[in-house]
Amino acid sequence: MRSSGDSTAGGGPGISPVEGGPYPLYDSAADPTTDAIGYRGPTACAAAGITYRQLDYWARTGLVEPSVRPAYGSGTQRLYSFRDVVVLKIVKRFLDTGVALQNIRAAVQHLRARGFRDLERMTLMSDGATVYECSSPDEVVDLLQGGQGVFGIAVGVVWRDVEAALSQLHGERVDTGETLVGNNPADELARRRRDRAV
Repeated sequence: MRSSGDSTAGGGPGISPVEGGPYPLYDSAADPTTDAIGYRGPTACAAAGITYRQLDYWARTGLVEPSVRPAYGSGTQRLYSFRDVVVLKIVKRFLDTGVALQNIRAAVQHLRARGFRDLERMTLMSDGATVYECSSPDEVVDLLQGGQGVFGIAVGVVWRDVEAALSQLHGERVDTGETLVGNNPADELARRRRDRAV
């Protein structure tokens, strides 16, 4: 179990300050196709449940920057990866529960340093002052019994929520710029009707 945020906060044995860096959320070796599709700002906002104003502010302040394509002056569009959108949704959940921005920033750096396999079983817990990483149910119980955890975010659940949301929205192929329509059930029904008509 690791913590991010206030390193003076009391914790049980095994809780240590998080050290991270601006690394991709996925290990590229684990899923080499993760950055093949990018999502424009409005799509990222819709999937993460945030406003465009929040997205813009977080990008300008370096909290969550688009890893596929940053904005280079007026007229260019930011392009966010799937993992960026997952981080955006996690940041929103932290803010909604009152976690301090500096602690969220430390947690974001920590998330970016973790590999895919770590994330799917990770739960982020917070008491409002400190963010803790728990990778097993026993660690969650230990944290709650120690009085530190007030709420938790199961990263795997957020991941699946974002996947479901993005499947209904448009993406963009990074290499060609081609717009990709999400896996919308209405689109699938229309395709089947066209196939039958032919």
